[in-house]
Amino acid sequence: MGQMGCSSAFVQHLLLSLGLFCCFLLGRVESYGHISMKIRVGILGLPNVGKSTLFNALAKKSIAEAANYPFCTIEPNIAPIPIPDPYLSKLGALAGSTRVVPATIEWVDVAGLARGAHRGEGLGNKFLATLRECDALCHVVRAFEDPDVAHVDGQVDPAADAEAINLELLLADLAHVERRLSRADCAGAERAALQARVFPPP
Repeated sequence: MGQMGCSSAFVQHLLLSLGLFCCFLLGRVESYGHISMKIRVGILGLPNVGKSTLFNALAKKSIAEAANYPFCTIEPNIAPIPIPDPYLSKLGALAGSTRVVPATIEWVDVAGLARGAHRGEGLGNKFLATLRECDALCHVVRAFEDPDVAHVDGQVDPAADAEAINLELLLADLAHVERRLSRADCAGAERAALQARVFPPP
């Protein structure tokens, strides 16, 4: 992806590839008893890497503001996009269906994650909470040079950028697990105290 732009061929290739990937994910059965026909994919990465540009290209219209400054996206942008399936209309015709409804990918564009997001830096808690609601993540990494598009670290290093985001996700998961364990410990202590009151030792 050059100069924060996306060609139509690139977008079509991405959608087709994701369509195949989603065939596996869309087969999951939800706890309330039916198969979901929609998958929610969160677009994440550092600021100024082209997340909103990719989102707009996928949606084929300018929904998200793409600007050369960090956190130009605050509230998540959402766009449901049908998964291209050349066989769907043929299957619908064979089955005599009056209405053919394709599976969809609901793309979610969130603001760039800053280092320290797991501690709440740069509204990190809010953005991470949005990403937790997604079924899959699309990690955008910057690999282009442009003096007019500032990099948060002052230099383009895709490997370091990917590592930074992966580390934030790992630390956020760790913090989430620690909070759950702490609540479980508190609940266990309260349960033990209640049992001691109800069933005092002889």
